[in-house]
Amino acid sequence: MIRINLLPHRAEKRRARQVQFAALCVISLALSALLVGFVHVAISTQISYQERRNEYLKQETAILDKQIAEIKKLREQTQSLLARKNVVENLQSTRSDVVHLLDQILRILPDGVSLRTLKQTGHKISVTGYAQSNARISTLMRAIDDSPWLDTPSLVEIHAANMGGARISEFTLTFKLTQAQGAVAGTPAKPAGAKG
Repeated sequence: MIRINLLPHRAEKRRARQVQFAALCVISLALSALLVGFVHVAISTQISYQERRNEYLKQETAILDKQIAEIKKLREQTQSLLARKNVVENLQSTRSDVVHLLDQILRILPDGVSLRTLKQTGHKISVTGYAQSNARISTLMRAIDDSPWLDTPSLVEIHAANMGGARISEFTLTFKLTQAQGAVAGTPAKPAGAKG
């Protein structure tokens, strides 16, 4: 016997496919929403983590800026102290130079020569004075050259002048104050006009 199906099987299959399609759409939509939510949570977590890191870095940068300012201030203080130390050391090392200069001037100044001014600029000494003759100025220059503390005499100017009715030579002379190599303080200089 032949069975004939008169039920609308195509419509039922179509309806079943539509239900299946709708179920798949709902499942896909749910999965998509879940995936979007998961991605959103992950990105939000990373953003908040990065913001916390940025805030931490800002705080550490502020601390480092304070430390850098303190270091800069300490360096300035160190430079100031070093400058003061250098000034004190220079003064300490040159404080005996004036004593040696005056001692040597007294030792080498020949008779017939008198000094009017003595000026020191660093190690350069400039003197002006009067001499009874040009030979006495030459004697003074040789004595300066022979001195262990004085060096390189140079006659800047010499001219005749009258003082108290006597004819004299007025001169300007420069020389350098040097640290004598191997000279001991208090060692007498060679007498004026001495040889060798």
